[in-house]
This record gives sequence, structure tokens and C-alpha cells, in this order.
Amino acid sequence: MEIALHYIEKGAGAPLILLHGNGEDSLYFAEQIEHFSKTYRVLAVDTRGHGKSPRGTAPFTIRQFAEDLCAFMDSLSIEKAHLLGFSDGGNIALQFALLYPEKVDKLILNGANLDARGVRLLFQLPVEIGFRLCSLFAGCSPRAKRKAELLGLMVNSPNIPAAELSKVRAKTLVIAGTKDLIRKEHTEKIYRALPDAALAFVPGSHFAARENPAAFDRAVDNFLAR
Repeated sequence: MEIALHYIEKGAGAPLILLHGNGEDSLYFAEQIEHFSKTYRVLAVDTRGHGKSPRGTAPFTIRQFAEDLCAFMDSLSIEKAHLLGFSDGGNIALQFALLYPEKVDKLILNGANLDARGVRLLFQLPVEIGFRLCSLFAGCSPRAKRKAELLGLMVNSPNIPAAELSKVRAKTLVIAGTKDLIRKEHTEKIYRALPDAALAFVPGSHFAARENPAAFDRAVDNFLAR
């Protein structure tokens, strides 16, 4: 069943959809909304069960979020858009590009990963432990159930084989922080597997778009302007 996703819209021009990371909302991109709305019609979306968007009853998966995005675009009569996804938002954007290639203009994957092995063990191990603990109490605690769903996204998905990336039609920018929690070699693996991609590293952590917005936005501007 479709749900109405909450979103922030600003600016005019070609549509640029911003997809936030796990456990966050569209305000993660506050600076990017202001910057890119000078050139594009920016739509920063709250994913299902995040921010002000309802949880609904559908599966809480990356694929479902991609299907939600398709319904969202159709509801606004947006035939094609640039997608900029961060972390799980990048995973959603990549899944969307595989499912609905005709709806993607250019694709920006920031701190995305193909599977849990792409995350540095120092960061992934606490996620794995937390997921198992929260799953144990999910039946008697709504808070634990919510946490288990969020952590489950980072444990069980997106699980996209690198060979699948050859099917992505869109020109793609793969961008990450120089000290990202995604392994550098994994980011490079994504870049190499895509047919038409550029690669950029911005000084900062996984959250480089928020920590170093000038450099991040410049890299995205340069890519979109090509």
C-alpha cells in the first residue's frame, strides 16, 4: 500500500531528489537544499518510517524504499530526475536506478555500499551486535522493534552484486569522505563496476556533505554541469 512521503521542496529547474541516510531525515541536507535550489528544483524526501513520513505496513527494505520513490515521483508527475543519495539513501538511489532506469537522469552515490562487507569492521560490528540484541526484545518493546528495523537495513541489505551495476544507464558520481566508514576499496569497486562513472573523495568522514559542504557541493555541481 502506497504512503504519502513527507518532503521539502525548493527552487526551480530540473528535479534533483535528495535521499538521506539511515535513521535520519531530509534535514540532513539542509545546506544542500539551500545551495542546489539556486539551480534545480530540489525535493528532499523523508524515507518511509523516517522523519515525518509514516511507517506504513509494507516491508522495511531498500527495495521497498525504491518503490516508494517511484510512487512519489509519479504522484508529482516527475518523469525523470537527478538522484543524490547518502549512505542508505545512496543504496536506495542505486536500487532505484536498477529498477527504473528510465526515471534517472544523473546519479550521485555518496557513501553507498553494495553489502555489509563494504563497511569498516570497527563500525559494522556494533551494528551487528545491536541488531541481534534489539531483535531479541522486538516482540515486547516498540522501541526495540524500531531500532531492529533500522539496524536490519545495515545488516541485511542492499546485497547488490557488483555485476548488476553494469545495468545502470545513468552517468554516475561515486563520492565519499576521505575518512569514510565505507571502505575505500569498496567505494572504488562500485566506481569500477559502473559503465559511466566518475569518482571523488571529499575531505571528511562518512558525513562529509554536512562537515565539508563547500567541497561536496562543488564536486556535485561539476558533475551535474557536464
